[in-house]
Amino acid sequence: MLTVNLGPLENVSRLTLGGGGLGQLWGETTGEEAVATVHAAVDAGITLIDTAPMYRHCEAVIGEAFAGRPPGHIRFTTKCQLGAPPAGSVAEKLEASLDASLAAMRLDHADIFFLHSNICEDDYQYARYQHRRDRFATPWSMYVDEVVPAFEDLKARGRIRAWGITGVGIPAAILKALAYERPPAVVQAVANLMDSAGGMRSYAEPARPRDIIAAAVAAGVGVMGIRAVQAGALTSAVDRQLPAESDDAADYLRAGPYRALCAELNFDPALLAHRYALDMSGVDTVILGVKNRSELAQCLDAEALGPLPDELRNRIDDLGLRI
Repeated sequence: MLTVNLGPLENVSRLTLGGGGLGQLWGETTGEEAVATVHAAVDAGITLIDTAPMYRHCEAVIGEAFAGRPPGHIRFTTKCQLGAPPAGSVAEKLEASLDASLAAMRLDHADIFFLHSNICEDDYQYARYQHRRDRFATPWSMYVDEVVPAFEDLKARGRIRAWGITGVGIPAAILKALAYERPPAVVQAVANLMDSAGGMRSYAEPARPRDIIAAAVAAGVGVMGIRAVQAGALTSAVDRQLPAESDDAADYLRAGPYRALCAELNFDPALLAHRYALDMSGVDTVILGVKNRSELAQCLDAEALGPLPDELRNRIDDLGLRI
């Protein structure tokens, strides 16, 4: 498998094994199959595993898979959904989250530790879920005054190698963080043919994921592409129950012309969506939401097929599915 530099990390595989599928966010699997999928990913050349405590069982799966002795070339990430805790408590909360994640995975450090909260201006009003803002969003002043110094301290003490942000919040705030004097080493950004974050989006403005990716590249920030199949919207069939009124269900319906194109060309929609994400300019590695070895094998095939022909990429873009 091809490898790249991801921020300060060298020789990172173009595919990253994500924890959402292993933790059963994207449909059911078994603990045994999740562990087997981890081993199959490593055997196939994947060198980075992306986890989070909110991905249910995934960190325990990592702990079981490696029993505290992972191969030396494998790197791990984790995250903290910080929100907006009381002033002065950020460093303690970040470290407590890191402690719990490392204990579950049986590791002594994380290679990248992500702020999983939205970043927003202090007075920002969300179009949706404003009443829960303090649970999922971190205001800019707290980010600058407490989050960044706390991350830098964890790095200085060897508890993490680098830190990053999940770039699915307010686009202007993400771009501001990338341009800040102390930028993250890595950003996770939406990378799919619809430019959609689906149910993760709580604001009214255009999402601008390609602008975020371009800004990260310009700032020397590594890019991890997320949502390649947009929560199943870009697959042949969603394999879990979705509320009919959800954004992800709406995206699945909107992607009908894409599935029709795939049928015409005899391509599996999920495989082609992963190829598209891997081919997006500026994306260093694409995070997989697979939950079993069969789904993993399809993603490995997508990476092995290499870049999309220009004609095929143009046909996909000409469907007009970008938000």
